[in-house]
Amino acid sequence: MSMRGRTGVWVAALLTGWGICGGSAVAEDTAQLDAIVVTATRVAQSSFELPVSVDRVGRRAIADGQLQVNLSESLIAVPGLSVQSRQNYAQDLQISVRGFGARASFGVRGIRLYSDGIPGTMPDGQGQFSQFDLGSADHIEVLRGPFSALYGNSSGGVIAIFTESGKPGSEVGGTAEYGTFNTQRYALKSEGDNGVVNYVVDAAHFQTDGYRFHSDAERDNFNAKLLIPTGDKSKLTMVANAVETPSVQDPLGLTRAQMGADARQAGTGAILYNTRKSLDQEQLGAIFEDELSATDDLSAMLYTGHRATTQFQGIPRATQGAPLSPGGVIDLDRAFWGIDTHLTDSRELAGTHLQVVAGLNYDDLAEARRGYFNFVGTALGVAGDLRRDEANHVYDFDQYLQAQWDPDARWRVIGGVRNNLVQLSSHGHIAVLDGADSSVRYSSVNPVGGVTFRASSAVNLYGSYGKGFETPTLNDLAYRSVNGSLPGLNLGLKPARSNNYEVGIKAGTKRVRANLAAFYISTVDELAVLQNSGGRSVYQNINSTNRRGLEFELDANWRGGFSGRLAYTYIRAVVGQAYATCVAAPCNPLANPGGPLPANYKTVNAGDYLPAVAMNSLYAGATWSYSPWGFSTTLETLGRARIYVDDRNSDAAAGFWVANLRAGFTQETMHWRFSEFARVENLADRAYIGSVIVNESNSRFFEPAPGRTEYIMFNAALRN
Repeated sequence: MSMRGRTGVWVAALLTGWGICGGSAVAEDTAQLDAIVVTATRVAQSSFELPVSVDRVGRRAIADGQLQVNLSESLIAVPGLSVQSRQNYAQDLQISVRGFGARASFGVRGIRLYSDGIPGTMPDGQGQFSQFDLGSADHIEVLRGPFSALYGNSSGGVIAIFTESGKPGSEVGGTAEYGTFNTQRYALKSEGDNGVVNYVVDAAHFQTDGYRFHSDAERDNFNAKLLIPTGDKSKLTMVANAVETPSVQDPLGLTRAQMGADARQAGTGAILYNTRKSLDQEQLGAIFEDELSATDDLSAMLYTGHRATTQFQGIPRATQGAPLSPGGVIDLDRAFWGIDTHLTDSRELAGTHLQVVAGLNYDDLAEARRGYFNFVGTALGVAGDLRRDEANHVYDFDQYLQAQWDPDARWRVIGGVRNNLVQLSSHGHIAVLDGADSSVRYSSVNPVGGVTFRASSAVNLYGSYGKGFETPTLNDLAYRSVNGSLPGLNLGLKPARSNNYEVGIKAGTKRVRANLAAFYISTVDELAVLQNSGGRSVYQNINSTNRRGLEFELDANWRGGFSGRLAYTYIRAVVGQAYATCVAAPCNPLANPGGPLPANYKTVNAGDYLPAVAMNSLYAGATWSYSPWGFSTTLETLGRARIYVDDRNSDAAAGFWVANLRAGFTQETMHWRFSEFARVENLADRAYIGSVIVNESNSRFFEPAPGRTEYIMFNAALRN
């Protein structure tokens, strides 16, 4: 069913959906007004009291009846956030917050990612989520809006995962899951607290044949957290995680004609060149926390890690025939480390409460980037001659200060500032292909501020403002031309800068909670595609974009074991001023930028919509739990308006509605706990496009979603 983006129709659908369905298991974790979050201010506080849009997704929503493989399962009910599974484990999830990050062609950009305080986002602003294991996640926090700027090189928001702590005593458990497309997941977890150390250790294996041809995937995850008291008022937390995907097939995107012929087929060149990706990553972090005095707390974090990625693309051999082509195989080796330390002072001052956080942050990334032909002689899909060999280095060094003041019982004022410095340098080992040594520095001072007014015990009003800052990633900078005729990094790109405004209402009681937020974001120098061809994108800065929207969420816990959640997002994300984009080589710089465009250039008009951003999206679901049986079931529905596939809005993926159902039982004895769940996705077996590859050069934009799928899940745990 196509959804045309008409607000009146959506409001009617929203009200109807609530009347029929209600909400989801998320309500049990979020309906309380005193839900505690830390991402907004770095100090644990009630989300109701803060002038920010922030959601906390609890353990039940992450685990019960969920595969615990993709964040798209857990975060489906968070407004303002779009998390789309591509049905392609060679590519990361398509994640955007209020439209930021939607254009990413690789990884996650424009959004800060954290696991137990350790960044999954590198200093250039690009991140991955594959190392985050949901099997031992306690909760997830999603911060949207102006205050995300206090986390650095990001404009869109923050997604933070927190590992659970061990329960007293000891417990060991196992999970087994099986479903459509030979999807399997097996996991083991051990946890406990013996008074000397609190620990959680989790390992999981996942594999699937995939919905589409040439989409087999296999992934192994490991996550461990140790919490050790080091004194009466201090503790040390050690976190280690690893991920390995030995070989994940990449089915590539489909054209509209291919979609019509067979949505399950692999894209052009996928089988011929055996497109695939492999990666392994290991990461270790330590967080030391100490209560220095009655008013001062110290937190210091140190982390280090390594990530190796090899990706075989489907670039035709003929395209690589250009003398300066960087090839069809990308090989990245990354070593990274960083520190973050901050001091929190909280005290009473002249009859008012004042809390100040001051900190320093440093992140460092050393990257070896190589490119190879994806053929040797007549053999295709194998690594051939070396075509690119460069060493890149990126670091950021930031300082931040934020303060919270409660002048009386009705007002709360929060403000902060972050000074950002990002330095990038590159050294090419093959000068004719990689270009000369080069470097660039980006800097920005970003202030934020917000105020909460307690209108009553059940209603808070708030407003906030902040400046955002987003640098080009190494992936954005990788190419100055698609055929290699201009070697070296595209260091002429500038960072995007934004102004973010938000106002909102938070209201509720112990059983019902509702949040309404309105936002407006204006951005200059946003990154957009100049040319995309042969698997490579050359970026440019465009004059301006504007995003305006509404987010509404309603949670309820009723009597009789019923709970519900509704989440609705409206966002109009458009180009502010027209600009030109190249659609066919040669893409030479325009001799007369204000004059008539050559035939191979097209205009992106003011008012055109940003690709991959739905104007309307709606989640509604209902959960019923019956404690005597240990039974719970959730029915949920998700609707999304159409999304455009490129900057010129030349085509679009139609909107859709889908419904999912999950149900299960839990049994507990003195020492054992068992659970059995079944899950059915896309109950009506609808055919729809789940995600798009933005600005794909050969119009292979579309990534179809599967029809009806079924899964069963079993868990057993033994406690001592």
